[in-house]
Amino acid sequence: MISRAVYRYVSHTIRHVPESGVSYETVCTAAGCGAESGPQENQDSAQQWALRHSGRTGHHLFRRVVSDHAQVTRAE
Repeated sequence: MISRAVYRYVSHTIRHVPESGVSYETVCTAAGCGAESGPQENQDSAQQWALRHSGRTGHHLFRRVVSDHAQVTRAE
């Protein structure tokens, strides 16, 4: 008995969901530090945290993280 599989590929799109917003976070990457701003609603708040942290500690390298929500929908 021979069995065959049929694969059907369906197009999808992925898009930002505006009502979910965007969050910004800054993380100190200095060895042993790991301090972070935590999620912020605006980019300026995360950047201000990094500037204050740098001034207090002398740490100068940070990772910036931007997160949003995305929705996948099937193309018709």
